[in-house]
Amino acid sequence: MNIAIVEDHKGIREGLEVYFKNRPEFTCDIVVDSVEAFLKSIGRCPELEVVLLDINLPGMTGIEGIHHIKHQYPNVSIIMLTIYKDEKHVFDALKAGGDGYLLKNTPLKKIKKGLLQVLKEGAPISPLVAKKVINFFNPQKNIKQNGFEELTSREIEVLQALSDGLAAKNVANKLFVSIDTIRYHTKNIYKKLHVNSKLGAVKKYLNFVSLE
Repeated sequence: MNIAIVEDHKGIREGLEVYFKNRPEFTCDIVVDSVEAFLKSIGRCPELEVVLLDINLPGMTGIEGIHHIKHQYPNVSIIMLTIYKDEKHVFDALKAGGDGYLLKNTPLKKIKKGLLQVLKEGAPISPLVAKKVINFFNPQKNIKQNGFEELTSREIEVLQALSDGLAAKNVANKLFVSIDTIRYHTKNIYKKLHVNSKLGAVKKYLNFVSLE
């Protein structure tokens, strides 16, 4: 497999280079510290198959670089290798066309496995990142399994709406119920979460979400 490494941290870049150049199943002719340097180098490597791409790079970011790489070389697979595990970076990279998302603390053997997996139309993703993706699409299940199990489904909907900054009247309109019903649910939320205000409930919810 012919791979490229785009990583600005010298120690990490050299460590990856040494590891993969000593694996007989890999060829690694492009090892650079920026997307710009990669785009200048790829012409000498027409057989390139996979790029390990950092996000925080000098000049063009890795996420910006996905667009340029995919536009010019649509058959090249791109696996992000980064420290960022927040939802914004994960979804921005995947929406831009990233084929995988691995964290830098991933053992080298698992990075190797991810490289091999992506050529079989797999999508290598670190377990923590995969959990975030699942939780994003199923927030109610996530909440109920992590300390909010006493809340009903409707109370969770109310709490999520409040965390979006909606006033009680707007929450009522959104959920097609009366404002008195929202007040009733809000009172129950306060009791179950052991808080005494909307701010306290929302803060507790947002703190929980930020830890996931």
